[in-house]
Amino acid sequence: MEVDVASRLTIVALALALAFSAADRVGAQAGGAVSFKLGTFEQNGRTFVGMVLRDTQVVDIARGNAAFEAANGSAPKLTAPADMKQLIVRYDAEWRQRLGAIAKVVSSAASPPAYVVPVNTLRILPPVRPSVQLNAGGNYVEHTDGIAANQARQGGPAPAPAPARGGRGPAAAATSAPGIWERAANDPRPENPYLFQKSPSIIIGNGDRIVMPRGRTNIDFECEFTAVIGKPAKYVSVASAADYIFGYTAHHDVSDRAGRGDRKMGGSDWLIGKNHDTFGPLGPFIVPKEFIKDPMNTRHVMTLNGMVMQDSNTNRMSHNMFELVHYASNILTLNPGDTIAGGSPAGTNIERAEPRWMRAGDTATCTIDGIGALTNPVVAESTVSTR
Repeated sequence: MEVDVASRLTIVALALALAFSAADRVGAQAGGAVSFKLGTFEQNGRTFVGMVLRDTQVVDIARGNAAFEAANGSAPKLTAPADMKQLIVRYDAEWRQRLGAIAKVVSSAASPPAYVVPVNTLRILPPVRPSVQLNAGGNYVEHTDGIAANQARQGGPAPAPAPARGGRGPAAAATSAPGIWERAANDPRPENPYLFQKSPSIIIGNGDRIVMPRGRTNIDFECEFTAVIGKPAKYVSVASAADYIFGYTAHHDVSDRAGRGDRKMGGSDWLIGKNHDTFGPLGPFIVPKEFIKDPMNTRHVMTLNGMVMQDSNTNRMSHNMFELVHYASNILTLNPGDTIAGGSPAGTNIERAEPRWMRAGDTATCTIDGIGALTNPVVAESTVSTR
């Protein structure tokens, strides 16, 4: 599955155009407001929260707000957020309107104000540091079907059928999990939602290195659409789940498929499979939900060295983002800045007859329509320092 350099560049250009043009379309649909994204940045050793305009400019929110208040003496005085979580908590009450006003000032200025810097002069950090990072498993039918088909090609065991009610007889439809997931009588889906945790300590930002762990070779890619929680959520209904989402971002669920070498606990080991250091790229930015036209109809593309490996849409999810928020909040309390990734679409290496695992020297890019491109170089563990 090799392509020439020209083809790779064309594919990358199309992917970037997908992200950037979508942002323009969404901005035009937001009642005339200037659309923006939010991120966390580092400049000369200083970390700050920034507002991204046109994917090229970053407004230092603290400095931009100081300038705005100096020019608008009657404006309420706001304390600048120290980090993204503080901004999320105060967004609806204070910062949504203020950021919109600052964005209009910058967009109409003849030249960028002093508090605006080009994005390519900054280090892009993870936009938020969640306390809880949840990921959906098996949430795209094509993905799970592809895994089963590949197991059959390799002569492996067929997936275990769902047990019948009471644990006997032929496979039967899934049943409710009381207090966690109540199935509607007419729900045709064969399974309930499935979530697992990734450690917040493994999260890295755009441009940071994905490190191949020593001795591990079957390292896979998964480009995932991700919700960022906006306020404390416990026992949230599906109908009200959108109210608890602050915005959306991209997540690369890097996965180790090599297993643990035995069948302890059935052989499944989510710590090994999902939680090596650097296996959680997140970003590059968070897009507030008002600037995402339809979160459940959003395209996302995974490329490896410019070659398309995954190309899907959130409308292919078995359980949508609102159902995942409901399900998760029935188990644990979600807090501002926590994230839920919607799962991987088809195209991963565990579905391929001839897998192309990630390896040192690769560049992995997860591009989500309206959010942007999350790009990370891949390196061997012995060559890594901090970036």
